Order: sequence, then structure tokens, then C-alpha cells
Amino acid sequence: RVRQTISPDMRVILFGQEVNPETFAIAKSDMYMNEPQGKDADNIEFGSVLSNDRHAGSHFDYVIANPPYGKDWKRDEAAVKAEYERGFAGRFGPGLPSISDGQMLFLLHMISHMQEPDEGSRMAIIMNGSPLFTGDAGSGPSNIRRWILENDLLEAIVALPEQLFYNTGIATYVWVVTNRKVPERQGKMLLIDATSFWTPMRKSLGDKRREIPATQQAEIVKLLNAFEEGDHCRIYPTTHFGYRKITVERPLKLNFQAADERIARLDDEKAFSKLAEPKKKDPEAKAAEEAAGREMQARIKTMLSNLPGTLFTNRDEFLDALKSAEQVTGTKLDATLRKAVIAALSERDENADVCTDKHGNPEPDPELRDTESVPLSESVDEYFDREVLPYVPDAWIDTAKTDPIDGDVGIVGYEINFNRYFYAYTPPRPLDEIEADLKAVEGEILELLKQVTE
Repeated sequence: RVRQTISPDMRVILFGQEVNPETFAIAKSDMYMNEPQGKDADNIEFGSVLSNDRHAGSHFDYVIANPPYGKDWKRDEAAVKAEYERGFAGRFGPGLPSISDGQMLFLLHMISHMQEPDEGSRMAIIMNGSPLFTGDAGSGPSNIRRWILENDLLEAIVALPEQLFYNTGIATYVWVVTNRKVPERQGKMLLIDATSFWTPMRKSLGDKRREIPATQQAEIVKLLNAFEEGDHCRIYPTTHFGYRKITVERPLKLNFQAADERIARLDDEKAFSKLAEPKKKDPEAKAAEEAAGREMQARIKTMLSNLPGTLFTNRDEFLDALKSAEQVTGTKLDATLRKAVIAALSERDENADVCTDKHGNPEPDPELRDTESVPLSESVDEYFDREVLPYVPDAWIDTAKTDPIDGDVGIVGYEINFNRYFYAYTPPRPLDEIEADLKAVEGEILELLKQVTE
């Protein structure tokens, strides 16, 4: 078929590697039958490509693969991590996916076998939907997508119909990758929605109930080659799929009160409860240590009971009162116990003063911490001023969290939510129709119940 469509004089030499013994044997024998001399058959190797690349150092014009979906790579974990530690001198420099799904490892492996850009290669790999969007910003999967898109390697993604494979009916996608894009495609990526390009099979084969007829296969190829917007096609710049995840902080505001119910909460604080948990093994020493701990607990509670019962809305004022009580009673709290007392006697209060650090800067409240995903095409400051400050005027961006690659505020991530770009809103039916259907069903149920009772 390659000879027919490209050049009748072309010599196609095939290389491959397979870990499944039966599949390897079929591929090998098929090569012998189609190539009597057996030369190409010698190019089919056995073993795992992840841990033992039998074609290391070789580069190819075209690369195709259909890796297992959602299969873990625990068996190859040691070799894969060793390869990753080599950085970009190895195959997995951009990052590692979850141990439970190795699809993206096959993707990186295939890219490593592409020709140099001056010659260029093209590859296609079929994967399920998880490599498109799994993983938060900064994670292995996101970093792999980032590296592929920022290096302008991804040419197109084709969404295929469901129920195409006999062992699974899930949605699948073809990633078309090249390191030699024509000028008009550089910096851009094509999405093709081919989910409707199918016909039902006369007889199902397991989960395979559909197939793509030759005419529609040709239509998909035509859409890929045309590179034009249309009903089934969308074109976006590669940066469209990137975002910068920023951390939004809000100030910590607490009130404090030495009320009985708050003092009782000390028993739930680990540092306080551990006072009565002896570490010594000798029975006598253990009992003495436990008694001393319980005595210390009682002294702390007594000291707190003698604090003013007023509601403190300023942490520094409360700490001053606590320090005075320590001096008066001679009950010295270490940093861990003081933290436990503050946690037990405090409650969040929007009307309280902002808690500040030793430099006078507001402390963030971990419970109010949030994140925002800012498109790479937007300024972080402009987005923050428009989308955050109008609703929480006291918020600020944590500028200490910066991207390890570009050094700017926030962590860069990439995801491709394919369905979002082809979603077509379908308005719900009128309420009168829905109500009529419900009444009809209700009538049927009542009629059935009537027949049962009779």
C-alpha cells in the first residue's frame, strides 16, 4: 500500500519489537511469509522496549505503535527509572507517568527513534484518553505533554469511534507526531473529531462492534492533510493547551479564648496527649513518667483556666497573656506545646486581626489556600486582578512557588481536554413534555400496581 500511494520503487524495510511471545511469533512468521529471503524477519526483536530496547541507536522514517492501555510498568520499573536518571541523554528525560499506566513511556520511546530534524520522521501512536489530561501541573504526564508541545512535535490528535477493538470499547486517540513540520503548521496543532466515522459490524467480535470503512478512513487522512478548520477539525496554537497554576493565599484570622470547651480540645492535640505516654520500659520508671506527664497536663489546664475569659481577636495580645500566665505559674511551654495550645484555643474569625509573622507579613491560612489555572496566553497579574481580587480583596499570589523550568511564578502544566473543543450544546426538552412523560409513567405504574392487588 505504501508503494502504491507514495512510490512504486520504494523499498520498505520493517523493524519491530514485541514482548508477548505469541504475538512475536506471529509477527516473525508473517515476515517470513511476506519476505522469502527473511531479511526483514531478522529485524523483529523479542523483549520489552521499556527495559531492553533492542533497536537502541537506530532511527526510522516512520514509527507506529499501539501500546497496552492502562497497563502498569512495575516489571520494568528499575530499568525505566535508571533511564530517566540519565536525563535527556536517555529516552525518558521529560518525565515519568504514573506507575499504573505506561502508555506515555511508549510515546517517548518512539520519539527517541525519530530521525534528526533535518531528515525528519513521522509517527502515530494509538492511546486511550488518559495521556491527554491526567496529571497536575508539574507532574510527570503533564511535563511529558509540555515537552512535546513546547518542542512543536505534536502535529495532530484524531479522536476515533468507540468500540473499535475486540478487547475494549473505550475511546481511543491517534497522536500524530513529527519533528519536521511544514512552515504553515509550525506552532500549531490539529484536532480531528472522527468519532462519528464508523459503521456497525454485522457480527460483533468481543467489544468490537464498529469499524471505520475505507471511504471514511480516506476522509480522516484528507482532513489531516488539509489542515483546515471545519465541522470535524479545530486548529490551535500549541500554547493554547498550556496553563500556569498559581497558588492563591488568604490571610489567617483567628480569635482566642480560654473557655472550658476550648481547653478540653487540648486532649485531642498530639503534643499534649503524648505527655502522658511514657517511653521507658521499666515498670516503675514508666509509671513515674506517666504520672509526671499527667501532672504537667493538669498544670497546663489550670494555667489556661486562669487566663482572662475575654475573646482575643489579636494573636499577639493573646500570646502576651499566655506568656504572663506561664511566668506567674512557673509552667513553661516549649514550642510544640505552645503550638498545641494555640490550636486548641483558637477559631477562625473573619472579624479578627490578621496574624502576622516576625517580619510583619500576613500569614496564609492553609484552609483558605486555593489555586488558579491561568492560560499561558494571559498575564498572571491581569488574570488575578480580574478573576480573584473582586471576590477576595485580601488575597495574594504565593510568589515563592515558581516554575522549575522558566522560573516565573506558578507551575506550568499542559492538558488537552478533547471533548471541550467539540462540545455542542443540546437544550433540554420543554418542561411540559417532561412533565407529560412523568405522568404517563406514573399512570403505567399505578395500573401495574392495580393489577397486582387484584
